[in-house]
Amino acid sequence: MLSAKDIGGLMAMMPAFATDNAADIRAANTVDVAKLHKGVDRMIRDGGNVIAAAGSFGEFHTLLPEELNVLAHETVAAAKKRVPVFVGVTSLNSREVVQKMKLVEQSGADGVLVGVPFYFPSTVDNAVRFFREIGEMFPRLNIMIYHNPTLHNIKIPVEAFVEITKNPAVIGMKDSHRDAPEFLKLQKVVKGKMSVFVMQTQYFDYADLGAAGFWSIDAWMGPWPQVALRDAVARGDRELAEAITLDLMPAPGVPVDLSWRETAAKIAVKLSGYVDPGPLRPPFLDIPQAVVDRQKKRVERWHQLCAKYRSDIPAAKAV
Repeated sequence: MLSAKDIGGLMAMMPAFATDNAADIRAANTVDVAKLHKGVDRMIRDGGNVIAAAGSFGEFHTLLPEELNVLAHETVAAAKKRVPVFVGVTSLNSREVVQKMKLVEQSGADGVLVGVPFYFPSTVDNAVRFFREIGEMFPRLNIMIYHNPTLHNIKIPVEAFVEITKNPAVIGMKDSHRDAPEFLKLQKVVKGKMSVFVMQTQYFDYADLGAAGFWSIDAWMGPWPQVALRDAVARGDRELAEAITLDLMPAPGVPVDLSWRETAAKIAVKLSGYVDPGPLRPPFLDIPQAVVDRQKKRVERWHQLCAKYRSDIPAAKAV
């Protein structure tokens, strides 16, 4: 078992590396093991501190149960215990979460990344009960709460963590939906019990407030800006950390569209050449050309950032 102090830094939210036929609606067994091993190994060698599979970007919503099983086992095998591995089990209902947690427990992963079942909005009481029950059922499996109010239809209030953190298995949370005052209140409740990972562009400000690390999808285009940010914060170089944060901000004028956000990110990762995530899975196949064109520009800019910040990273990691 891990504790909150064992996780922090850069949490790389990985894609569910897809086989060449994964876009076929009839396809099964679409997890490309070779691509997965190569990608996970490279991310760890280049500085990732935590690997999180099967989040939204990690396509938990498009994977068959057998594919999640392969993804979990192979991610653990690729990581080789070098960094903690969390596997997503978020589902439409609690019983499905339990079935997925059984698979993850058997894989040897360190824990699960799990959000509140989300087809209909949950009450706070039912959300608290959900985390209590799965914690009691899997006492040897660490839990990282996946807090995404936009997609999961509930914002878990600070007060709820008084009860949630009574379970020592709950050691972390992926969260990007609290302003600074609310985050401070949260830290008073969870400090020492949970490590909170914020969005990469929040880390510069929130590290001083208690954030243990940050999560990133963009790192799979090349993690050097994120590693440079993590290291700058760690050594107290606020000027550099602020500069990196500004560079990580989305380009001005680009609208946020949930219809394409994770899909577009996978296209960008594919175009970047850092790893090969494989093709998109159904039903996210017909992509407007304007979305693809924006990703080409995004990747061009990312390559510039990687070149800019790679020199700030120790040579042993910049491979």
